[in-house]
Amino acid sequence: MEVFNIALRGIFIDNMIFAYYLGMCSFLAVSKKVETAFGLGLAVVFVLTLTVPVNWLLQEYVLKEGALTWIDGSFESIDLTFLQFIMFIAVIASMVQLVEMIIEKLSPALYGSLGIFLPLIAVNCAILGSSLFMVQKDYNIIEATSYGFGSGFGFFLAIIALAAIREKLKYSMVPSGLKGLGITMLITGLMGLAFKAFIGIAI
Repeated sequence: MEVFNIALRGIFIDNMIFAYYLGMCSFLAVSKKVETAFGLGLAVVFVLTLTVPVNWLLQEYVLKEGALTWIDGSFESIDLTFLQFIMFIAVIASMVQLVEMIIEKLSPALYGSLGIFLPLIAVNCAILGSSLFMVQKDYNIIEATSYGFGSGFGFFLAIIALAAIREKLKYSMVPSGLKGLGITMLITGLMGLAFKAFIGIAI
């Protein structure tokens, strides 16, 4: 039940977009069409679900102080935490490369429409943020996997919702001063306020 709660918190309460405003670059740029947003959202879910538990293993068995004692007891004082960012990003970049190859093979049209924003998932701060928050919250590997999936699915819901609204806005009378990024930022803020309603709810 706790694992389920962690996933729900990642989706609604600790949403990477609306709670922390991480990953806004790709969120705003790829949310013009639902089809493209759907593809990127699924890619983010896949990458987060894999990278968070892998980074948990790295943190527990390689990086943190005393993590290398499974090799030899003399390594008890070794602390490789200073390599955390580099190692986490390396894992994320590897998973993004895997996703990129899969999408290029299965859906060349989606691969073309995502363009540069697909490889840019590797430097998406929402992806790295999930791994860092996982360490901060001191989750075990099952909880970390649940949190990674919840964070990814939260991003997926957010970008799909914004893309659907932006498609409808094409047929709306938007004031000239707000057209484009202006109205998009305004809607994102309003959606963020709506998601804030979940804060404080005991699941």
